[in-house]
Amino acid sequence: MLLAVLLAVQGPSVGRAASSPDTLEIMTDPAGGVRATARVLFPAKTEVIHGLLTDYPHWPELFEVRMRLAEWHVRDGVATIDLRLEHALLPGERRLVTESRTLPGGGLVTDLKGGDFKRYHRVWTLRPAGEGNETSADFELLFELDSLVPDWIMALAVRQELETHFRIVKQKAREHSGRVPLP
Repeated sequence: MLLAVLLAVQGPSVGRAASSPDTLEIMTDPAGGVRATARVLFPAKTEVIHGLLTDYPHWPELFEVRMRLAEWHVRDGVATIDLRLEHALLPGERRLVTESRTLPGGGLVTDLKGGDFKRYHRVWTLRPAGEGNETSADFELLFELDSLVPDWIMALAVRQELETHFRIVKQKAREHSGRVPLP
């Protein structure tokens, strides 16, 4: 068990192929909460990735964590999303209400509006890559849950959840681009 915890904390290169262009860093934030940064190469055009990230009714399909969309609406270019999240580390449901806006150069910024979080800020910056048929994405997440679970434990869980999330988005990107899905 200790070995598994040490491997999980060591960093994004553990258990990855050396040729993987993706990076992921997870750390506890000195002010409280968890900070994650990543650079991910998606196998689809920027428009496809942006479309997946803003397809709010289908967000639960992009995550392994159990969640349901309680409500959502878009007004004046601002999407308000009300999610209910279930997590093995936490009893019951947690509510996360956010507002998302499209960034001028490509991407999305999401901020906390309400719920069971003290802080929540997520930024996706998207750029065409390769011959324009891939997307290089910079990802930043800072969140703090209103919970007694220590931040370092949340950081361990978030690493696995984000790796799974990125894998699912890549799979959906392949499907939406007409590419053959990987096993």
